[in-house]
Amino acid sequence: MQIQILPSLLAADLANLGAEIRRVADAGADALHLDIMDGHFVPNLSFAPDTSALCKRYLPEGFPINTHLMMTNPDAYAERFIEKGSATIQYHLEMREQIDIHTLATQIHAKGARVGLVLNPDTPAEVATPYLDCADEILCMTVFPGYGGQSFIADVLPKITTLRRLNPTLDIMVDGGVNFETAEQAAAAGANAFVAGSFLFKQIDMAAAIAELRARCTAAFATA
Repeated sequence: MQIQILPSLLAADLANLGAEIRRVADAGADALHLDIMDGHFVPNLSFAPDTSALCKRYLPEGFPINTHLMMTNPDAYAERFIEKGSATIQYHLEMREQIDIHTLATQIHAKGARVGLVLNPDTPAEVATPYLDCADEILCMTVFPGYGGQSFIADVLPKITTLRRLNPTLDIMVDGGVNFETAEQAAAAGANAFVAGSFLFKQIDMAAAIAELRARCTAAFATA
């Protein structure tokens, strides 16, 4: 499977946002990751749908925007983000009793976007089983969402292996505390897509860091 590297805009220098967005594309990333926080599902606030449109202004034509809705009502915002340019919409399975997971996935697909389903660190892999038929990717949070710069939770690694066994062709993404070493661990467990915020944006040479991260994860994934 293709190894994908997605820098998270949450860790960018917001005073130089246009340059930071261009930097992601120039560094050879596969997509730009947007973390959308509502102050309810997580104790923080971040970006709005217009941020997706702003990113499109600075990205090459067709460069994907991967949008993670950390929200209690992702069904109210998914289409708005797609209309503003997001290519993938991720939303949390922890909200499965409040929203219809399959219905929202159908709506997202009808708009031409990909569906990502998200599991918090303490949500077991089995919760995703009834919904794998509508997912293009699964995001396993390796921190509890809400803030950048947290440490990787290694206890999530067996969950990644379980999900890879359940669906060998599904894109499995990790987000939280990703660096060279933790990404290798996740790749060896079966992950093929990696969101990194602070780690990548702090690099003087983001392109070199992405290239090394991709090489390490490719080698580790081959052992999964």
